[in-house]
Amino acid sequence: MAATFGAGPLTDAFFVAFRLPNLLRRLFAEGAFTQAFVPILAETKANDPARTKAIVDAVATLLFWTLLLVSIAGAVAAPQLVYLVASGLRADSTTFAVAVSLTRWMFPYVLLISLVALCAGILNLWGRFAVPAFAPVLLNLSFIMAALFLTDYFEPPIHALAAGVLVGGIAQLAWQVPALLKIGMLPRIGWAPHRALADPIVGRVLRNMGPAVVGVSVAQFSLIINTQIASYLAPGSVSWISFGDRLMEFPTAILGIAMGTVLLPSLSQAHAAGNTAQYSALLDWGLRLCLLLAAPAMVGLALLAEPLTALMFHYGAFSDHDLAMTARTVTAYSVGLFGLVAVKILAPGFYAKQDVRTPVKIAVSVLAATQLLNLLLVPWFAHAGLALAISLGAWLNSAWLLIGLRRRGLYVASPGWRVYATKVAAALAAMAALLWFCTGRFDWVLMQAQPLARAGLVLAMVAGGGIVYLLALLALGLRPRAVLRQPAMRQPPDHP
Repeated sequence: MAATFGAGPLTDAFFVAFRLPNLLRRLFAEGAFTQAFVPILAETKANDPARTKAIVDAVATLLFWTLLLVSIAGAVAAPQLVYLVASGLRADSTTFAVAVSLTRWMFPYVLLISLVALCAGILNLWGRFAVPAFAPVLLNLSFIMAALFLTDYFEPPIHALAAGVLVGGIAQLAWQVPALLKIGMLPRIGWAPHRALADPIVGRVLRNMGPAVVGVSVAQFSLIINTQIASYLAPGSVSWISFGDRLMEFPTAILGIAMGTVLLPSLSQAHAAGNTAQYSALLDWGLRLCLLLAAPAMVGLALLAEPLTALMFHYGAFSDHDLAMTARTVTAYSVGLFGLVAVKILAPGFYAKQDVRTPVKIAVSVLAATQLLNLLLVPWFAHAGLALAISLGAWLNSAWLLIGLRRRGLYVASPGWRVYATKVAAALAAMAALLWFCTGRFDWVLMQAQPLARAGLVLAMVAGGGIVYLLALLALGLRPRAVLRQPAMRQPPDHP
């Protein structure tokens, strides 16, 4: 995408338009909906297995018809929605018109991805993690194919990406169907959503979604504010933030979302069984994994911001200036990577107990703090200040979540944390020293003329840093394989 379209006004228009269905995806899909649906479905599966399929069908019916109406309304109100998210685009009527057109194309993605999230929640609860985990790859492949092969068929060519979004949504949904059929849980969509709404368990899902929607809306409201601010900065600012976000989301998805996806059903089952010891052990395991894996990702992303940005994006229409501006965003995002991953681990500690109000209260406070940080940082760092404010807010969010879990007695740290953290910190220092020494020895901009050599150098540095980190851990007596292993199911104290 970067090589084909660069980071200019029309790319800004695409990222603004794609942010709108993504915003609703967070509300109706893997955000509020999953947080409310998965724990209740786990409870139903444990206590009343015969009702499980009926609940899945009822929820799918209500979700489908609701989001069909939302998709239609979004397409009709596209100009107002674009203005709401990025009114700064009005300075260029062509850019604004393209953003509106792209929004209308992509709004049906809300319906598709919400059904994908429903299917993923079901499969995760049945322990089929691989199928839903691979589904987003299909969206990425659709993006790539659209950028490579469809641009000649659209005017302006950026519309090819909107077609890629729709194809990707359909592909993700179709990918999960065989796995759902295999476990007998393929949702059946009925013609009477009012009957689904009358189901008391569906009512519980909706009631739990209420506070969760508020919590997720807080984060999305923060993104809207940031996009609004970026739309008034230099042309390309929205794209620089979005491309930088891709590099930050890579470790966040692999680590935070993956671990959170595994933890939520496991925590829900431990809660349903009344096993508080296992509940705390799962959270402790998640936090140890976070330190082991997210901390080196954070340090590596900070020290390799320019070479990684060059490796991923600095081709074709992506200019030297775009490289410099995006690298600043990556550096700013790297500051909060550990906090972002920790939130994905700590928040399920509340959701599995069907407590969505506490994370909401914390999220509201973090939103206020983040916007205050924007006032301070944007005048100094422009678009990178927006990323830095998000990073600092992530640290604040994770700290408050941890304090809340400890105060409620849901999480009690297991012995050995101080020694464990010291060993990880020492290994991080060894890795950082190597990366700092290597990074400044090459001109990554001039190496655009030698893409294979540049790719080899960057990948060698990533591999070298990882090897040094692993060897340092082993030398200090820490065995990563032992940490990676999920704790075995513990029996509750009152078990016979």
